[in-house]
Amino acid sequence: MTQTISPQETHYNQAKACLQQALSWYASFRRHWNYPPNVELQAAVKNDLQSLKSALDKLDQKVIRLATFGLVSRGKSAVVNALVGQKVLETGPINGVTQWPRSVRWTPPSGKIQVELIDTPGLDEINGQVRETMARDVARQADLILFIVAGDITRTEYLALCELRKSGKPIILVFNKIDLYPETDRQEIRRQLQKLGTGTPQNTLQEVLPTDEIVMVAAEPQPIPIRVEWPDGRITEEWENVPPQIDELQEKILSILNNEGRSLIALNALFQAKEAEENIARKTLELRSTEAETLIWQYAKYKAIAVGVNPIAFLDVVGGFVADLALIRALARLYGLPMTSHEAGQLWRTILLSSGTLILGEIVSNILVGFGKSAAAISSIFESPAALTLYTTTAATQAAIAGYGTYNIGKAAQAYLENGCSWGSMGPSTLIQEILSQVDSATVIHRLRQELPNF
Repeated sequence: MTQTISPQETHYNQAKACLQQALSWYASFRRHWNYPPNVELQAAVKNDLQSLKSALDKLDQKVIRLATFGLVSRGKSAVVNALVGQKVLETGPINGVTQWPRSVRWTPPSGKIQVELIDTPGLDEINGQVRETMARDVARQADLILFIVAGDITRTEYLALCELRKSGKPIILVFNKIDLYPETDRQEIRRQLQKLGTGTPQNTLQEVLPTDEIVMVAAEPQPIPIRVEWPDGRITEEWENVPPQIDELQEKILSILNNEGRSLIALNALFQAKEAEENIARKTLELRSTEAETLIWQYAKYKAIAVGVNPIAFLDVVGGFVADLALIRALARLYGLPMTSHEAGQLWRTILLSSGTLILGEIVSNILVGFGKSAAAISSIFESPAALTLYTTTAATQAAIAGYGTYNIGKAAQAYLENGCSWGSMGPSTLIQEILSQVDSATVIHRLRQELPNF
């Protein structure tokens, strides 16, 4: 009996294969073919290769990371403590108890999944670049974000939420401290959170946030007074601690982990790989720019000479096409970016379509001028020496057009090699798009399709 592989398992296996392939290619010294190693380039991409390795390691560990974000005094540490079931993080009435990100391991009741909870400082207590760097680094690590609020959302919270939406991670809004609000106020705040929770600065999304993506909790409820009657007739009042109201959040997290957990891990690893590969491509193009310019001019010159001396128009077009494909392959080898003959052909067609009239004009000109050159060559043989002058002028014109066209092909190829490096058949961007297109509309991952315009 054949065992059916779940979509989650498929996504996980695809992400692992993608990262293994990327590491194998980018860590190989042979990826630049016969070009000598560039020590400066190797040093520049070292951190990006480490990022690919850490993403693969995270897949192997199968640990899901949940990060808490929010302003000060919203109860982020208290939410983590309530989920874990013990006070492992310090909490208190003074703002800023958490000064740096801290991680806590949590094993949910099922015991099948390991979760790493990351507690962060309040987004409004650290300033400028430090805050942005911390938030970006933690969001990059996270598979799922818990954004903690404690009432009506403020402008600062809204802007912070907008920034976190750009990280490409699903976000659950956690409305904490509900014990301080009567039921009618809770529902009104929930409705406001639904409108603002999409976190888009232009507020252009038509859909409001689904109710199941807003979870109400009381992670550390206020103590309640208890009237105590003593045998001697005294009546006193004592304060009794109330257990956390965290069940709804636990159930929501468990539901996400069971239904989307491996897909979340896969997506996060692929986003990390996408960023690393794009960084490698950008740095490679920068550090190989002089060699690339020389290579493009060489192909433009050789193509111009070959087209100029060739008297047969048909061979001009075919030979020019082959030369342009060879240039694309040569650039890919110089940069060390993966490129097969089939992919080179696809890239050429993409460049042809996107560059529009410029390159199409070259092809049409080659055909028209080429036939004129062929006719002039025949005439020069059978008629008069004046036709030879016409042939030479026509050939020079066609050579200039061909060389200019190849130069533009080379420049367009550079841009596509940089921007399209992650869009191969097993590239991270391709797999991200595939996963987002397959997930069920009831999942938290599905919302990412609306928030990531490039996918």
